[in-house]
Amino acid sequence: MTHGPVALAFTDRHGGVSGAPYDTLNLAWAGGDDPDALAENRRRLRDDFAPDDVVAYLRQVHGREVVVVDEPPTTWRPPRADALVTDQPGITLMVRAADCVPVLLADAGGDVVGAVHCGRPGLVAGVVPATVAAMRGLDAGDLTAWIGPYVCGRCYEVPQEMQDDVAAAEPSSRATTSWGTPSVDVGAGVRAQLERDGVRVVDLSTCTRESPDLFSYRRDGQESGRQAGIIRRSA
Repeated sequence: MTHGPVALAFTDRHGGVSGAPYDTLNLAWAGGDDPDALAENRRRLRDDFAPDDVVAYLRQVHGREVVVVDEPPTTWRPPRADALVTDQPGITLMVRAADCVPVLLADAGGDVVGAVHCGRPGLVAGVVPATVAAMRGLDAGDLTAWIGPYVCGRCYEVPQEMQDDVAAAEPSSRATTSWGTPSVDVGAGVRAQLERDGVRVVDLSTCTRESPDLFSYRRDGQESGRQAGIIRRSA
């Protein structure tokens, strides 16, 4: 989809070359899948989305570190972080997830874009507000955020003590599973953080555990692949 001069997308598990159980568009950077299949999946995504761009991605660590990409790199060495922002053309930002929340952001003029990987630890750490602050540090105007697929509160069961710890940091994350046990709704927490920061939110989420079209670690364990959120300035 497009937002003014910005292009963005959330992938599903279709359109790649990986075999079962990672079939087919597995965008993980490691794991049990065939490395050649992973490379071909990444090539297909880049060629379809932005063949001339450098794709900036991360070694995601469930923290709050935000990387500012301030010039188009000729090569890319992924840093240990969970968010990327840029005001430069020619760069596609990508985050990967299986149940965590991928968030893509852009300002009204399409001058500044961002991508965030936010799981339960990242929600508590505040990676989303840190990303908003980094974008505003690049003089971003009014911001819109798109929330992609993640495991919903009906499906993300956690121990009561863990739920209490997360809810102490973000009360809106407290939820109950469809079978009546404590859970965390990370996406609801992300939305609350964005709205408190004055960001317009577009919720495009689908539950990863419930949808066979998406990868889910909660459902499939080590045999789960990864989908991605990607965003770029078009000029």
